[in-house]
Parts: sequence; structure tokens; C-alpha cells
Amino acid sequence: MARAHAVRQRSATQTPVGDWVTRMPELPDVVLYCEALSARVRGARLQRVRVLNPFVLRTAEPPIASAEGLRVVDVRRLGKRIVLALEHDLHLVLHLMIAGRLRWLATGAKPPGRFTLALFDFPGGTLALTEAGTKRRASLHLVRGAAALATLDAGGLEIEGADAATFAARLRAENHTLKRALTDSRIVSGIGNAYSDEILHRARLSPLAHTRKLDDAAMGRLFDATRHVLAEWTARLRAEAAGAFPDKVTAFRPNMAVHGRFGQPCPVCGVPIQRIVYAQNECNYCPRCQTGGVVLADRALSRLLHASWPREA
Repeated sequence: MARAHAVRQRSATQTPVGDWVTRMPELPDVVLYCEALSARVRGARLQRVRVLNPFVLRTAEPPIASAEGLRVVDVRRLGKRIVLALEHDLHLVLHLMIAGRLRWLATGAKPPGRFTLALFDFPGGTLALTEAGTKRRASLHLVRGAAALATLDAGGLEIEGADAATFAARLRAENHTLKRALTDSRIVSGIGNAYSDEILHRARLSPLAHTRKLDDAAMGRLFDATRHVLAEWTARLRAEAAGAFPDKVTAFRPNMAVHGRFGQPCPVCGVPIQRIVYAQNECNYCPRCQTGGVVLADRALSRLLHASWPREA
């Protein structure tokens, strides 16, 4: 048992799996990007598009040069994508994926090194699309018309404006774990690893509970938690930005309840936060608030702990 305790203590002090560059911007982050861009480029003319990495551009028709010289008529969110709507029914669509980020540069400023994939020059400054690491997952599309734009929409339910019955029907259409259902962009729009953890903690539900086994009361808590967590974090990040362009988009924030807080006390009950590690992601939860005191098996640690793996908090 001493060995198990030592492993758990070392793990509790480690950095969360991955860091900020391995976390996909989620709805609150994308909303802030859209608001910051709208304030800077809506009504402005896109002077030039510079594609520095050819792999980022996923469309050939219309040609990317056809966007140059057109005015931005709107900036909006499409799931986790950012849409710059241009004149002549053209749409520049950016998907940051996991490590992609946006930066706003002063006119003539040097772009941030080898991480820059594309640059969009406006009269008031330059928008840089960057991506850390070596995997090129971020994407840029240029499409014409509403029908072409709709093909990039995963179809997930937009929580703002949705009602509880529609939310429940979406989640129960297929039987998935709550963690998977919340992070599936075909079911619910804009939620990823970080905010799903926060939502499930707020709703006091296990990440491994199944959608079709939730009673109406639990589903109602989940709906309310989803709306409130996303709205609260959007408002909080907006207040923190105070009009500046977002430059620290991260899913690890010190005032989150459970996400990225493995080994730290739950802000509600004080029990240490637990996690399930898979691939480059982790699922964080409170065993007392969410799983009735049961610590869910984590393969990454259970191989080491074997019989010493704790079954209850």
C-alpha cells in the first residue's frame, strides 16, 4: 500500500496530461475569439491572405486569393470553428483543432516564427493563425454560400436557446457515457474535455454514467449545469480579457472545480480530485460528489497498483 501511496503522491504533483497547447479551444474561448475579431475586423477590408503552410488550406475552389479585397460583414461561431463572412457570400472558416491559436499583430510586426500557418492582413493589423507542435491539424476553408458552409457544421445542439426536452432527446438518441456525449460535436456543440469535466461536477454526475440510464431529474441537472457553466465561463473570460485580444487560451485555469486539478481538494467536499487518463487526455472528477465514493479505474495507474488500487475514496 505504501507503494500505491507513493505513486499517487507523485502523480498528484505532476502537470496535467499535456499542457495548454494540447487543449482544443472550447465554446467560451471561441466566443471570445469571435468577439475580439468582430471588434477589430468587422467592416474592414481583408487586404491580403498569406498561406505559409500549404497543409492548412483545405479547399481549392474558390481560390484563396478571391477573398482578398473583400470586406468582412460578420464574424461568428460555427461549433468550434470561427467564420469570417465576407462580401459576395464567401466564408473564411478557421478550425483551431487542438494546438491552433489566433494572435493579433500590429501592422508590420514579425509573425511568431515557424508556428505560423497563415496571415490575414487588415488595415488595423494582422491576424495570425498559429499551431504549436509538429502535427498539422488546424484548418482553413474558403467556401461560397450557405449550403457549402453548412457542410462544415457538425450539427451539435447549441445550448444557448435550447430547451431541456430537446437537450434530453439529443443525449438519449444514442447510448453513450456522459463524457463522450458532451464532447461529441454531433450531439452538443462547442464542449470539449475541460468544460465537460466542469459540467459533470456541477451536475454531480459520473462521467461514465450512460445517457439512456439517466432519470429525468439527473438529466435536468445536467442541462442546467451545461447552460450555467458555459455562460459563467464565457462571462468570466470576457471580464478577464477586458477588450484585449485573447492571448492565453488554455483549458487549465486555477479557479476550475475539477479539470486539471488531480490530487487537489474538491472545492465542494474537500476529497482529492481523481482522474482517468486516456491517450493525451484526462477526465477529472470528484469521487464523493460524482461517483458515490467510488474511484473509477485508471489503466495508466492500475497497471502499477494492481491489487493496491483503491476502490473507494
